[in-house]
Amino acid sequence: MTDSQTQPPQPPPFDPSKPHHTKPKLRPVRPVQLQHNDQPVLGLRDATQISERMVVTSPLAQFILGHMDGNHEIGGIINAAKAQAQQVGVPPQAIEQITEQPIQNLIAQLDDAGMLEGPTFEAMRDRVREQFDSSDVLPPAASADFADALVMQELGEEATDEQKKAMGPQKLADQLDSFMDEAMKKAEDPAFDTLPRAVIAPHLDYGRGWLNYAHTYARLRVADRPDRVIILGTNHFGQGTGVVGCDKGYETPLGTCHADSEFLDTLKNKLGSDNAEKLMAHRFDHEREHSIELHIPWVQHVFRNPDSGEYPKVVGILVHDPVRNNGESYDGNGLGIDPFVEALKATIAEMPGKTLLVSSADLSHIGKAFGDQTSFLGDDEQAKQTRDRVLKHDQEMIDLIKQAKADELITSMSWQQNPTRWCSIGNLVATMRVTDADEVKVLHYAAAGDQQGMALVSSMAGAIF
Repeated sequence: MTDSQTQPPQPPPFDPSKPHHTKPKLRPVRPVQLQHNDQPVLGLRDATQISERMVVTSPLAQFILGHMDGNHEIGGIINAAKAQAQQVGVPPQAIEQITEQPIQNLIAQLDDAGMLEGPTFEAMRDRVREQFDSSDVLPPAASADFADALVMQELGEEATDEQKKAMGPQKLADQLDSFMDEAMKKAEDPAFDTLPRAVIAPHLDYGRGWLNYAHTYARLRVADRPDRVIILGTNHFGQGTGVVGCDKGYETPLGTCHADSEFLDTLKNKLGSDNAEKLMAHRFDHEREHSIELHIPWVQHVFRNPDSGEYPKVVGILVHDPVRNNGESYDGNGLGIDPFVEALKATIAEMPGKTLLVSSADLSHIGKAFGDQTSFLGDDEQAKQTRDRVLKHDQEMIDLIKQAKADELITSMSWQQNPTRWCSIGNLVATMRVTDADEVKVLHYAAAGDQQGMALVSSMAGAIF
């Protein structure tokens, strides 16, 4: 059932003496539709990104994986998978392929890739956490990949690691300048007179999100320099069920932004011991979280002190979705939004110097990559209606943001069940509440998709004074 050519050679076999093999419990995975030899296959990735491996298997696995819950033995998984496949009309000859041997092979490969609960995953997790705790700074990931790509544009795929390291910083800085210059060509207000209390910008990859990053950060080039930047992001892959803090700085090809430890200590004091423990309990969620890192090069490039060369200190915090449990953590064990907002507001008021709050926010997510069956591409009526639906919903919700109606944003999204999958409601709401905003100045709005119609994501640029 699994394409062995895409996996490491000779993965460990199924072992009936291992309880997590005989009653497998699948960890959170993200399915990806792929093609191999012109045949559809299913790729599985670790949703928490602790494992970087992919398991490629038959589309029939969609009927199997949901029954790997730690309660079913293989015979029970087979029976449940066959019954589910029959209910949706899978041809009998395909259902006959759901047998013991291919499921055992799949279990072995999932375990080897760290996608089952058990000792293999636990060892991977412990290595990640050990690496996380070994440094005061998180290493570059998305920002380094982008800088490397810029170097390869000039030198080709054969560019060496030494060339990437030497040329990457300047290429990245030049590209950010180019983005900002292009965005401000026709802007009526290309610069802020004073530093806002908060700004809104995306966490999309730069290729799709550059315009809204630039509309925000370009206007900060002549504003006052903040002493610290607090970035509120979205927890895409982690295990935290509430607000999740981080005590690390961030490295990019442009250098290092150190963590503002004094600010974080004050925040934890304002929260109290129990809530402070909740804030930091899942700090490892920041290990591969791009919604914070992608802002760091902009912060460095725009706010670098020309005399000392130093960058502002930073604090990265991930905010959960308040729509799911009215602001409380999803399971009641994490840090809720309300105590976090009050503590953050008090900390900003108490700390000396200037603090800039950044809401790292993407909005709608539609397309086949998110489970939609209809395409947003093309001139046909269905595609047009799909795009119009996203635009209409975005503008209705952005109107609430303009008026700083955080509570109404939550209520509306809850009532509509977040129909276009906004992913950053939490940090948008927290930003409006922390600043006691009366209004939000919307600087720009854009939506960007791929040419295959797999994913379209919208975002905005904004500021709160």
